[in-house]
Amino acid sequence: MAHVVVLGAGLGGMPAAYELRDLLGEGHAITVVNPNADFQFVPSNPWIAVGWREPEEVSFPLEPYLKRRNINFIASPMTKLDADGCRLKLGNGEWLEYDYLVVATGPELAFDEIEGAGPENGYTQSICSLFHAKKAKEVYDRLVEKPGPVVVGAFQGASCFGPAYEFAFVVDSDLKKRKIRHKTPITFVTSEPYIGHLGLGGVGDSKGMLEAELRQRHIQWVTNARVTRVEENTMYVEGLNEQGEVVRNLELPFDFSMMIPAFRGIKPLCEVEEMVNPRGFVKIDDYQRNPAYNNIFSTGVCVAIPPLEATPVPCGVPKTGYMIESMSKALAQNIAAEIRSGVPDAKGAWNAICLADMGDTGVAFVAMPQIPPRNVAWMKKGKWVHFAKVAFEKYFIRKMKKGTPEPVYEKYVLKALGINMMEEVD
Repeated sequence: MAHVVVLGAGLGGMPAAYELRDLLGEGHAITVVNPNADFQFVPSNPWIAVGWREPEEVSFPLEPYLKRRNINFIASPMTKLDADGCRLKLGNGEWLEYDYLVVATGPELAFDEIEGAGPENGYTQSICSLFHAKKAKEVYDRLVEKPGPVVVGAFQGASCFGPAYEFAFVVDSDLKKRKIRHKTPITFVTSEPYIGHLGLGGVGDSKGMLEAELRQRHIQWVTNARVTRVEENTMYVEGLNEQGEVVRNLELPFDFSMMIPAFRGIKPLCEVEEMVNPRGFVKIDDYQRNPAYNNIFSTGVCVAIPPLEATPVPCGVPKTGYMIESMSKALAQNIAAEIRSGVPDAKGAWNAICLADMGDTGVAFVAMPQIPPRNVAWMKKGKWVHFAKVAFEKYFIRKMKKGTPEPVYEKYVLKALGINMMEEVD
């Protein structure tokens, strides 16, 4: 009997665990290890931060739902990974052995790389976790009571730009509903070389569409932005040109700021140097398998993907929901093949599909494959995207509770977008 440990219970770990259970049957053990006892639907965090959702609507306890599928659950952080010994150390000091390990931890948030950044020890808020979104809501409530300037965006090194745009538009819509938008100037600050780059070199007419949307909503923007430090109510920003030279210095006042940080691998992974890249992201081959440790597979944001191109201010490449779902399905198939003495041959589809809410409307973008040149690259706007994301949230959470590995993006999102899935692009 093989023991598969899934490290992480998010958008990558949970589908991987369910897929493994279906493929392996009841003859093998599966254990999910996660620092938190609850599943958190991260894409809903922008709504949490402005009060459009309550935390209990987008989270649920993991253990009872995993137990129904005969999947063990341990609510504990991993403090050390002994990859050579095929075991990991839990927060209580106990060691957990495995035959196969799925690393789906997500990232560590690198707020400490910028003085004054972050919700714990700094002055900017975050929507990267449910805990941070709830903290952001507290600060946002104070803004509503006493309106003032807002700064939203993504720090240098960030790779998750979609939620930054999404949150800027959601805040704009919410403040309009409250009839205080005229009292709250909004500035969008991003490390991207241009609006709509998204870490992907743009998708379709993302530059023109997002610039027009920002302009229509009277949101000012700063691109090629490098934040040097943040003080209470002031963000210090350097604006760079295409040669990477500082051409302007800005002091942006704010009463509320939400900035997406750069990501890196969690500390226990960083300590296994041969397994990760310099930022601590897990290296994988075409089959989601780590080249240094063939019984370790990885999926999600913690996977290493090289930057698309050199930019004046560093920008990472995002890992979107469809890509993560595809990674998780492929690695489960490959682990099952290895357990049955077969040959791993499943590959994830490296395509980007995203639904971004704007409060009163929304934007959908599709990039197939994610890295150009592409066979498909388009971006469309409409109220239908807003309603599609609301429906997707409910559908995904229901599927996670039901415990099925059904591919949500392929069966719901692609269908909603009217896309016939293309063959995999190597």
